[in-house]
Parts: sequence; C-alpha cells; structure tokens
Amino acid sequence: MLEQAVDELSRLPGIGRRTALRLSLHLLREEKGSVEVLGNALIKMRNEITYCRVCYNISDHEVCSICSDYKRDRSIICVVEDIRDVMAIEKTTQYRGLYHVLGGIISPMDGVGPKDLTIEKLVERLKGEEIREVVFALAATIEGDTTNYYIFKQLQNFDLTITTIARGVSVGDELEYADEITLGRSIMTRVPYQNAVIK
Repeated sequence: MLEQAVDELSRLPGIGRRTALRLSLHLLREEKGSVEVLGNALIKMRNEITYCRVCYNISDHEVCSICSDYKRDRSIICVVEDIRDVMAIEKTTQYRGLYHVLGGIISPMDGVGPKDLTIEKLVERLKGEEIREVVFALAATIEGDTTNYYIFKQLQNFDLTITTIARGVSVGDELEYADEITLGRSIMTRVPYQNAVIK
C-alpha cells in the first residue's frame, strides 16, 4: 500500500520518489480524519472544477468569475499560456481586462502545434466580441515568441491593437548578471526617462 502511494505521488510534477516517500510517511503520521479531508478535497476539485467555456481559465461554473464580471474592461483580452499566468497577473491588481488561456505554447520539440492550443477559439472570440486590444503575455522564450508571431499572423485582418507586455531588466537587477537577450531588449525598448521614474 505504501509503495502504491509513493508511485502515485511521484507522478506529480516536481515530486521525485524520495519526496513522495517523505510525503507518504508524513500522511501516515497524520490523523485519519485529516488525510480523508485532503483526499476528499482532491476528489472534489477534480470532479467539480472545469474550464471556462469562454476563456479556458479554471472555473467551478460554465463561465468563470472573470468572464462573468461586467465591471471588467471587456474590450481587452490578455493572452496567456496557462492558469498560473492568470493568477500571477491578477495578483498585481494592475489589469482589469479579460483573459484567454492557450493551454500551452507552440513547441515542435515537444509535439505541441497550433491545433493543440485554443488559438482557433481566440479567433472565434474576436469575431463575436467587440475587442479593441489583444495583449500577448507569453514567456520571453523562442517558443513564446513563436506562439506570439503565429497568433499575430492569425489576427492581422482584425481591426484591433496588438501589444505585448514589456520586457527588460528587472528592478534591482545588475546589468552584468542580465542575459544578452534581456539586456538587448531593454536597450531596444527603452522609454523616455520621465516615464521610467518611480513616483
């Protein structure tokens, strides 16, 4: 029984067999009721949480709380790779528009092509909604840039603004430790000094 628990836990991302064993032994020391609460919470999560039919964010309803919130700016869609990106952007409290979750990025090496993502659903959304701007918020990697470019080509016939999140050297970083691509982008996308001053 312990071996089976270790096998199942080690299937989770970032969990090796040693960590899985440690977790299993920890659960054995816990009260049975606590372990049952954990098990029931996982079963309930898997059975009741689904994906929003509009943006593909996680939701416990057919339409997620963001898409159904009419106080949000419904003219802007932020395109992200996965649900974790939605959570990260929401934590900033700086964005009040809508989202579209792709479910990954184009990566031929991993066998992920455009058809494996929700790109076609994004195009369908733009045909049915009055969107002014689409914001690309994908990883600053070759795969992220490839995905941005592919979507950009799909959206060229739409009358909207396509933007991408700013990229560059992080606040507090020293230039000598920045990689060449990040530093190069920071130079190329430089802004007027008065716009960069922290107020």
